[in-house]
Amino acid sequence: MAEAANKHGTSGASARRSRSRRTTTLCVLVPLILSTPGAVTAAHADAHRSAPGTPLPAAQGAARQAGTQPTAQQATVHPAAQSRPGAPHRPQNGTGSRSAEVTLNTVSPAVPDADGTLTLSGTATNRSRTALSDGEIVLYSGQRLASRSAIEQAGKRTGFQPGQEGTRVSGKGTTVEVDDLRPGQTRSFSLRVPVERLGIGDDGVHQLSVTLTGQSRAEPYEHVLGVSRTFLPQYGGSGSETDMTFVWPLISGSHLTARTESDRRQTPVFRDDRLAKEIAPGGRLEQLVALGKNLPVSWVVDPDLLASVDAMTKPYKVETPEGVVSGETRSNADARRWLNDLQEAVEDKEVVALPFGDPDLAALAHHGKKVSGTLGHLRPATDGARKTVETILHTTPNTDFAWPIEGAIDPSVVSVATSGGARSILTRSDSLRETDGLSYTPSAARPIGGGVTAVSADARLSRMFRDDMTSAEKATSAVQQFVAQSLALSEQNAAGTRNLVVAPQRMPSGSQARAMAAAVEALEDAGWSDFTELGEASKAKPDPKAAKSVPNTGAYPGRLRRQELDTNAFKQLQRTQSTLDDFTVILSQDDRVVTPFGNALRRELSTSWRGRENEAAAYRESVQAYLSELTRQVRLVQKSRMTLSGRSATIPVTVQNNLIQPVDGLELRLTSQRRIGLEIEEERQQVVVEGGHSQSLKFETSARANGRTLLEARLYTKDNKPYGPPMRFQVDVTEITSTVLLVIAGGVLLVVLAGVRMYTQRRRQGPAPDPDAPLVPGADADQRPEPAPEPAPEPTGTGTDSGSGTGTGAHAAGTSGTSDQPDPDTSSENPSDAPSATSDAGTPDTDTGPENPDSPGAGEKVDR
Repeated sequence: MAEAANKHGTSGASARRSRSRRTTTLCVLVPLILSTPGAVTAAHADAHRSAPGTPLPAAQGAARQAGTQPTAQQATVHPAAQSRPGAPHRPQNGTGSRSAEVTLNTVSPAVPDADGTLTLSGTATNRSRTALSDGEIVLYSGQRLASRSAIEQAGKRTGFQPGQEGTRVSGKGTTVEVDDLRPGQTRSFSLRVPVERLGIGDDGVHQLSVTLTGQSRAEPYEHVLGVSRTFLPQYGGSGSETDMTFVWPLISGSHLTARTESDRRQTPVFRDDRLAKEIAPGGRLEQLVALGKNLPVSWVVDPDLLASVDAMTKPYKVETPEGVVSGETRSNADARRWLNDLQEAVEDKEVVALPFGDPDLAALAHHGKKVSGTLGHLRPATDGARKTVETILHTTPNTDFAWPIEGAIDPSVVSVATSGGARSILTRSDSLRETDGLSYTPSAARPIGGGVTAVSADARLSRMFRDDMTSAEKATSAVQQFVAQSLALSEQNAAGTRNLVVAPQRMPSGSQARAMAAAVEALEDAGWSDFTELGEASKAKPDPKAAKSVPNTGAYPGRLRRQELDTNAFKQLQRTQSTLDDFTVILSQDDRVVTPFGNALRRELSTSWRGRENEAAAYRESVQAYLSELTRQVRLVQKSRMTLSGRSATIPVTVQNNLIQPVDGLELRLTSQRRIGLEIEEERQQVVVEGGHSQSLKFETSARANGRTLLEARLYTKDNKPYGPPMRFQVDVTEITSTVLLVIAGGVLLVVLAGVRMYTQRRRQGPAPDPDAPLVPGADADQRPEPAPEPAPEPTGTGTDSGSGTGTGAHAAGTSGTSDQPDPDTSSENPSDAPSATSDAGTPDTDTGPENPDSPGAGEKVDR
């Protein structure tokens, strides 16, 4: 027993404990064997059934074939009780292999030298409901994994599986005793093992298993309680030549709004303060720059991120639920430091600039191109990308690349990408799949026609770091998987040098970035790969056997399609662009508006909105609302109801400009609904208004008829498009003052003429006869002259006296008069010649027309 224990590398105390356990086991099992032989056999058989692929003992196998149970003499105890010197240590599997959780937090180095030392550290945790005792950490060295699929399958296995874990590693430092573990309790461990003791002979990827063996109350014998696996790459220089390109993405979401303060510096306004946290010490973007600084990677950046951080180097504002507030001053220093560090990090390295804002090419291809003008944003986004990177990082970027989300492509995605100026499309091998059954992974460059190259990143390596890497166990596992997969790639039987590309997720977290950096460092030191730039990978000689056919539209992943912006989103963008176009033509300094709003529109297309539909909609609405608010700063001042009291008048219309820059290029038009009633001499006038001022434009009008009319004033741009809503106001046209004067003057004239006539008639008649005068001598009483009859009343009307020759008589003035008195001498001689009281009644009078439609004079003012 002692020799067997020493052969397994156990100490004396461990050997004594092992003997005690075996003695206890025998004491317990012997009565059971004698009393219930079938029970032990069944328990042992169940244990083997829980471990698929493990052969049953010969006695049990024969008994099963015969259909009988083995006898007590045929039954065997737990294999741990039968351990013999030199035999492999194969603890029983069973349900107990998951009683504990074993984690590997450190595998250092990731690729050890053949004569070096491997350090494995981690923790063991009791996940069962009972205590675990006599625990021991044991290391197993497994077989060589000859393919990438074998590596992937080994990483997915759970539970201890005898026969697939390899042999137990013996020697000093290869085991660690673990104190008893209560339920939920955790113990840490560390193993330092010389690589030569692992028994690895061949180059390649080998599996290592770290187990916790011990006992539990339910299974009071030594068995595996938990297991964790990792991979150990071993390289001796026998692989094929492989060039590796690792994409290091420096991308963030959309942080800047379209709003800027109305000062001369146009102080920017941020949606929130998340970007300040990302570039602060320890933030996600700060870690990406610090980690990538010394790595042989290709930087892929969104110029919008650079522009946003650059805006943060100066005073800025932040939108909050309480309103717009000033950003923190310390963020200005963080922004300057981050940009300086980034300039140093990319010095003498390749910088690939995506189109400004990182537009979602697939959403544009599937929905955006249905809306007119949407694809027109791509070319300015590419041109703006180059200018931004050159200005901020002082380096010339590569703008030939387009990067669809997760590298998924179809013909429409390729078409949209090339319309923006891209000549290389970064795709992935799970989209551009191999169809010829190649036994190796071909180079990334694939010509797909039209002078366009698809650069196919390896899907397995690219997806390696997308999980949560905050736990050391997952980060370590990802690093070891990465180096193991890359070594398996190098060992593939391929002719010539291959160029492989790794394109991880767009916005890795800080923990994911740390795992990525550890993997790149390990691969850099491993020796089987050389790192090259992305531009070189796209120009490498393509493999003639590699797939070059772009998958059809139906092959595009439905999961990604459901995350795209819909057509309504692009229609809203189109409306905003139309409003912007109409607004900028009237500005004297249009760059103050075109630049922030143009960038905001490109941010509306960002890939970062995937899965955030509500936030994307809110951002689009905020851009449109702010632009509408600006356009309303140039407006017509509403007029109240007006009265025109003259034949002609001047109507002023006021244009107000509350912007800080002059407005030019507008035309003010004033139109009337009653052309016959009110004529406007010059209906159109040019508008030029200084910033913060108002201008009144005067329109000359002429009244043709009395009445009410509605005038409409509206602004128009140079291209004859209405600007802003119309301003309508009511005008009452009246000549009441001149008409009254004419009527009064005519009445006075009639009264005066009537008086003159009466006076003339009385002068003609002479003095009235004396009624008391004596009769003429010699006359009879019957010949005495009769008194003149009373004048008959004049007929009412507006007739004119035909005998007088005047235009208007007293009747026209609305008064009553007397007829001419007869001459006393004539009347006495010829009474029949006396005038009749109604001698003029039959002659009709002429209508003088009380009102003249023409107003008496010009220059009358407008009553408002």
